Amino acid sequence: MSCNISAELIDETIAFHGHTCPGLAIGIRASELAIQLLGRPEETELIAISETDMCGVDAIQFLTDCTLGKGNFLHRDYGKKAFTFYDRKAEKGFRALLNDGAQSVPDQEERSAMLDRYMTTELEDMFTVTWLDCPPPRPAQILESLTCDECGESVMESRTRRYAGKTYCIPCFDGVDQKI
Repeated sequence: MSCNISAELIDETIAFHGHTCPGLAIGIRASELAIQLLGRPEETELIAISETDMCGVDAIQFLTDCTLGKGNFLHRDYGKKAFTFYDRKAEKGFRALLNDGAQSVPDQEERSAMLDRYMTTELEDMFTVTWLDCPPPRPAQILESLTCDECGESVMESRTRRYAGKTYCIPCFDGVDQKI
């Protein structure tokens, strides 16, 4: 069996990302799994969460229509090749973890074989799927902007830190000497 996403759409995904690679193939297949288990983006209210920042996240954004800017794509930097997808309409979701047997760090000669393997492996052999019994992440919210007392820049309220009666953005807070 091979990927059920059309060759034309795969080519458009590669063009969006800028090159083809095993990481992009993982994202293509994770997206295929989400569409297979939850439905097409135009039929659902998809949310995607990636636990990695590898090339595959571009495929997920392109193929599922989940993006950081719309707030329906979240990045949790855990360094794992795992992707969670929810459909808010159907109130269901799952986490897909790339199986250890499907992973390796290829040298240049192995990249082509690995890419082919990722694109032809059965989805149930490629990912371990865990159905979730929890609500999806809350929708993106528009919050008040506050001014950082250190740099004077505007920052979303939920991303501020308070210390000694002052409001700081995260970079300035990291630089504050917190010894009294």
